[in-house]
Parts: sequence; structure tokens; C-alpha cells
Amino acid sequence: MKKWIKIAVLLTIVISLAVSVPFIDSDPQSQYVTATPDGKKFIKWMEFNVPYSALSKAMNIDIKSFGTATKIDWIEMLAYLAAKYGGNWKLYKSKDMDKLTERLNKGEQMTELTKNMKNFNYFYECYNAVLGEFLGETEMETPNPMKSDTKIVKRNYGLKVFSPFAKNYYYSHSDDFGNRRTFGFTRGHMGNDLVGSVGTPIVAVESGIIEVMGWNMYGGWRIGIRSFDRKRYYYYAHLRKGHPFQSTLKEGDTVKAGDVIGYLGMTGYSTKEDTNGMKVPHLHFGMQLIFDESQKECNNELWIDVYQIINLLEKSRSAVSKNQETKEYNRVYDFNEVNVIKQTFGE
Repeated sequence: MKKWIKIAVLLTIVISLAVSVPFIDSDPQSQYVTATPDGKKFIKWMEFNVPYSALSKAMNIDIKSFGTATKIDWIEMLAYLAAKYGGNWKLYKSKDMDKLTERLNKGEQMTELTKNMKNFNYFYECYNAVLGEFLGETEMETPNPMKSDTKIVKRNYGLKVFSPFAKNYYYSHSDDFGNRRTFGFTRGHMGNDLVGSVGTPIVAVESGIIEVMGWNMYGGWRIGIRSFDRKRYYYYAHLRKGHPFQSTLKEGDTVKAGDVIGYLGMTGYSTKEDTNGMKVPHLHFGMQLIFDESQKECNNELWIDVYQIINLLEKSRSAVSKNQETKEYNRVYDFNEVNVIKQTFGE
């Protein structure tokens, strides 16, 4: 009897270890890639669980390396570590990124470092879909230190996306992605709620084209903006009753990152238009990834957890000012994305 008890205990320990230890050689690519009738493959599922500490550190390494002999790509670094950890970012250690940076600075190539990592390409495609247009060169207006009432234009390499909250406006948030929602039907929460004050100017995180602008019973007044590369769809919901949007905007318009697009409110959760159905003023912010156009409107849309992204975007806030005649808010400092906005706007 004691022998069988010992065997049972050993089996329990083995099973427990198997569950708790990540399978580093697992193949997410084989599970999450599907094919269209014409044979085109695309990713149908992924999760974005890169911690802020890794995002921020990799981004700063990339920015610091710009213009040097060894340009380091932050997305490649993150994909390398994701493949190393089997997608389990709980294993992340800052020293792992330091070692990788050291190897790259010594001349080792990422192609060589990843040639035996079967999941590197999968993670790179996933992370590039999320972050691929976050960094770049910009020409940004800034205050003229020699003359306070004028501006100068500076060329810079860094974040070219913005927090959805304008500069100097307070908000709070927690990682509520996937939480249960029951209005209309039971579902998971596919975004991040940022709690703030009614009327707070909300800005476009990334430059793109307005695809949706109007009312529905769940999001209230909401606006949806598609990135120029068409991989990201940004969704801003529960905008202000009576005056939800920047009045000059309409569906089909192109907006720049940092432009004011609307105002925080608490509309939605009502079958009656322009109704405050929410109890707490907040912005619902979501990001949908689209690897194939069939994913845009379907039963298996791919929304990711943007909590850590919001934390990263805190580094970039767009300053705004109020026009006393129109009562609208507009950005203070304009900018151009080098080789992106100029082509789009024909400037």
C-alpha cells in the first residue's frame, strides 16, 4: 500500500512540473496559422504579453543605436526573446536582453542567432504587426527657445505614436482585458478602459484612415481608425454625449497621430442613441490585428491586450489647446512622419 502511495505522489509531482514548466520547443506557428482557399497563410491567433519593462528597454536600445554602425531592431530583439522563452514572458530577465545587445554590438547577425529558432519568424510577424510602425523618423514642431511665440521644426527618431489621452490630462487604468461583460450578451472585454474626466480630448494613437464613426448600443459614440499598412484597427468608444467627435472629422478622413479625434464620455450600453449608459466616464481603447482582410469583421476577430502598450505610450503625449470660438481642441505641435505622412498628404 505504501509503495502505491509513493508512486501516486511521484506521478503527481511529475504532472505538476509538466504543467508549470513552459514547453520551450512548442510550435505556436503550427497551431495559429491557417490558410485561405487560394493557399495564402495568415496568423489567426496570438497574444501580446510582452511586459512594459521589456518593451521600454528594447525601444530605448533601438533608438540609441539609430545612426550608428550597428542599428538594432527592437522588434527582432523581442521576437528573439519570445522564441527563447517559448512565448512565456514570465521568464524574462533584463540581463538576457543585455547579453543579446552585447552580441549584436560585437557583430553577430540576428539571422545567425535565430537560424535554429523555429518560432522566431512567427513571433517576429506577430510583434511586427503590433509595433512595426511605432518607431521612425519625424519632423516635429517644438517651442523656439530663442523666441517663445514661435516654433521650430526638429528631426527626430523615436516614438511616432501617441497616448490616446492628450498631454496634461489625468487617467487611470488596470489590466482588464478579457474581463466579463454582459450587456446584450456575455463576452470578454476586448480592450483597456482608461478612466478620466468627461470632455478630456482623445487623440489618434497612430496615423490612419477613419473607417467607422458613429453610434452603436455597445460602444456608444465611437470611432475606428485603420493604420496605413492596414494591420491595426484602433477602436475608441464611449465618447461624450452631445459632442463626441472633433467636428471637422468624417468617415474616410485621414488623421495624423496626435490629432484630436473626440472627447471622453460615458455613452453606450443603451438602445437609445446619445445616452449615457455607463456609470463611470472612461475611454474604451482597443487594438485589432488584421493579418488577412477576412479577419476584419468575423466571429474570430483578433484583439490584443493593450495595457502594456498604453504604459509605453505614456512617453508620448500630444499637447492640445482649445479654440475659444469653435470650442474644439486641436494639437499644438504638428509633425510629419518622414516618408509616410508626406506621401499620404502629398506634402
